[in-house]
Amino acid sequence: MSVFRLTKFLFSNTNIAQNAAILNHNRYLSVSVTRFCAKTPSGEDKPEVDRSDKDRTRIIPVETSIKYLDSEAYKSTYGDQLVWQPYRRNHKGGFAPRRTRQTCIRKGFISTGNPCPICRDEYLVIDYRNLGLLNQFISPQTGEILSYSKTGVCQKRHNQLVIAIEKAMDYGLISFNVPFKKYDYEKYYGKATDSQA
Repeated sequence: MSVFRLTKFLFSNTNIAQNAAILNHNRYLSVSVTRFCAKTPSGEDKPEVDRSDKDRTRIIPVETSIKYLDSEAYKSTYGDQLVWQPYRRNHKGGFAPRRTRQTCIRKGFISTGNPCPICRDEYLVIDYRNLGLLNQFISPQTGEILSYSKTGVCQKRHNQLVIAIEKAMDYGLISFNVPFKKYDYEKYYGKATDSQA
């Protein structure tokens, strides 16, 4: 008996509570039959999931990252663009949220489908000696650190970037200009006369 005929037969009767119990019983039987008939793979038949591209437990030395920024692989991946320029944030709705996600890596594996520009490439290591990477997150006009809303970097990596850039500035590896403030001393002392000069 088809499902349509069974529901038509059951609801043609006046006792609805009894019919609902029969429907639930039939639904349970049909689900259990399909579960019983479905092939369950054994332990050896399960396909292995390749998570090697999402594994971030391996520690990459800073020297390797510095060499990677000068390599042909880096140039073929990013070209002349900065690391964060080809990245586009993935979010619901028409407006991007104010903050980026907390982190892209949980328990040593990438936990999202669209990780941030630094988390997606394991050879981009944030360190105060990796100046080629740090200079990409500093504005060339003002010398300030670019915001995460512009670069799309997750909060954890952005905090690491801020610490590494400030440490590189303290060590003198990244030069920055202190803004020169010009004061008009005539406001304070009046006009200088020839005898005072």
